[in-house]
Amino acid sequence: MTAGSVPPVISLRDICMTYASGEAEVRAVDQLSVDIQRGEFVAVMGISGSGKSTLMNIIGCLDPPTSGAYLLDGVAVSRLDRRQLAKLRNEKIGFVFQGFNLLARTTALENVELPLHYSEAVLPRRERLARATAALTRTGLANRLGHRPSQLSGGQQQRVAIARALINEPEVLLADEPTGNLDTRTSADVMGLFQSLNEAGITVVMVTHELDIAAYARRVLVMRDGRIIDDRSNDQRTIAHEEQARLQRAMVTARLDEDQGHVR
Repeated sequence: MTAGSVPPVISLRDICMTYASGEAEVRAVDQLSVDIQRGEFVAVMGISGSGKSTLMNIIGCLDPPTSGAYLLDGVAVSRLDRRQLAKLRNEKIGFVFQGFNLLARTTALENVELPLHYSEAVLPRRERLARATAALTRTGLANRLGHRPSQLSGGQQQRVAIARALINEPEVLLADEPTGNLDTRTSADVMGLFQSLNEAGITVVMVTHELDIAAYARRVLVMRDGRIIDDRSNDQRTIAHEEQARLQRAMVTARLDEDQGHVR
């Protein structure tokens, strides 16, 4: 790093994660080093067992590495005790998962408000609701505040999950297969939201096994056997609003062809 340059928000050096499997030892992450700069949108790809989910858990401060150094926004994660680690994770990181992980019996507003109950700062209920409302508005769900998950589409549920991840205004948004349960058109909508959040300054790190989803990111890391084997800029990345327009045209064309077939 040169003098005067901005330090990376995520810095990993010689990270290893080793598991015991019977008498054998499995190295899920193997001497991995990588920097992710503030404001990047990074996709992490790899086949099952490549180490990408383990890497995500390390970045998210969910699992400590067996060895190596991890700095999150300049803080040495390994030096923190459990309480300090939880505080750092709550303040710096938002999580979005494939399965949405919403509470079925609570409204969208209540689901988004939930992380504030675990914050060290005790906020008045009015402020909690105001912040949750703002997060849902930001994700395009201002008219769905009182809806429960069963009353929402898959894409809307994922938007609630993203709003929940944004409630503490994190520096980094970690997304683990965020479109895995969504169809193509809904996936493009959700990726458009990630792109807009990234353009607003949030660092996005996303695990995916789908090439067309990784194409929305600015940078792509490919993992194999616990190591990064490719690290490339995505200069021709997919722009969500252009993809949404293309899918809309394709749908209209398909309907016209179907109508003409009925006429014949």
